[in-house]
Amino acid sequence: MDNPLKQLSPLVRNGLNGVVIVTSIFICAVAALWHHSAWEMTGISPDWFLIWVVAWSVKRPAWQGIVGGVGLGLIQDGLTGHQPTHALSLGIVGLITALLQKQRYVSEDFISIALITFAMAIISATVIAGQLSLENSRPLAEIWQQHRQIALGSAILSSLWAPILYAPLNLWWQWLIEAEKD
Repeated sequence: MDNPLKQLSPLVRNGLNGVVIVTSIFICAVAALWHHSAWEMTGISPDWFLIWVVAWSVKRPAWQGIVGGVGLGLIQDGLTGHQPTHALSLGIVGLITALLQKQRYVSEDFISIALITFAMAIISATVIAGQLSLENSRPLAEIWQQHRQIALGSAILSSLWAPILYAPLNLWWQWLIEAEKD
């Protein structure tokens, strides 16, 4: 099958890529705000922004992973409140995911994306719990007790939903790379 993007100018391809990126982030924002029983477990939902950062960072340099993570973290802070900040945790997720790709520890398939998302959800939740611990607004035992439940629930749900978001984005970005080769 011939890549339909090859017929478009680089400017149009970049514009379409921007539309795909913004639209996918908007879908993640809506999904994060819309609590549906089909994707919740004990009141915990998938971390859609984290899934997007993993999908974005897995094939990009570390600096792009950090920028994507911090950017989506700031959007998530705007939707949920800025204390604790999600920019730090998602920036770290973007960095680690990009470094995993650089070292070729992972292959590009749905199982590896799910496993990366699982690990990154635990790291992200741990960074958030660490920030809460530094605030001293609640007892440490309470924070870390909730952390275990939130981290595991988020990791399981996010890893299960990750391939659904990753597949179309990965396909789109592969088409772009192929179109730019000629």
